[in-house]
Amino acid sequence: MFPGIGTVINVVAIAAGCGLGLLMGHRFPERTRSLVTVALGLFTLVIAGSSIAGGLSPALSDQVGPNAPLLVVLSALLVGGIIGSLIRIEDRLDGLAEKVRARVAAREQGSRFVEGAVTSTLIFCVGPLAILGSLSDGLGDGPQQLLVKSLMDGFAATAFAATFGVGVVASIIPVALYQGLLTLLGAAAGSFLSPGEIDALTATGGVILLGLGIRLIGLKPVPVGDLLPALVLAPAFTALVGALV
Repeated sequence: MFPGIGTVINVVAIAAGCGLGLLMGHRFPERTRSLVTVALGLFTLVIAGSSIAGGLSPALSDQVGPNAPLLVVLSALLVGGIIGSLIRIEDRLDGLAEKVRARVAAREQGSRFVEGAVTSTLIFCVGPLAILGSLSDGLGDGPQQLLVKSLMDGFAATAFAATFGVGVVASIIPVALYQGLLTLLGAAAGSFLSPGEIDALTATGGVILLGLGIRLIGLKPVPVGDLLPALVLAPAFTALVGALV
């Protein structure tokens, strides 16, 4: 198998899940679709907790010191959130989804299309499996992690398409571009992140997933898109702090 096969399989799984969800969606009453969204939100919280716990690891502590891991993650989230808010990433994601909606002439109301596109894109892209799986695939270590992610994404796409409609299909493009780019980076640069830097990124992604889970269960509309720069800053801050200690 060639590097990138994991992302190809992931995209096919999402497309298949979307198709199944669109066929089944109108057979579900609104209360059932709402419950599915809440269940996905709760499961996202579980994944977020696991990512945070796994990211705050001995490797990260060894690189930045025993007292700094939480500060590194917090700093990445604060600075990344400020940057994301200033450049309005969340609004730009909404605008992009609106443009896609206009092109495909979606039947659903625009807000549902945007919510489905943005929410499913973040679910599929923000997480340790998307990042580590793509890098591992690019490094030639095989697509195993992305195969696991494909199974999860296929089921999630079915549920999201049944709930939000055709907007979920729009997530296929950013998933392919995002994971494809990470695969290319892995192939070109090799293992350019230390274990501690990867763990910092994983923990930061877990916190962002936590915000997404809170949004899915309806507690608060957390603008998680604006936090995405933190994923770049977390390994950078880890390297900086590691060089100083």
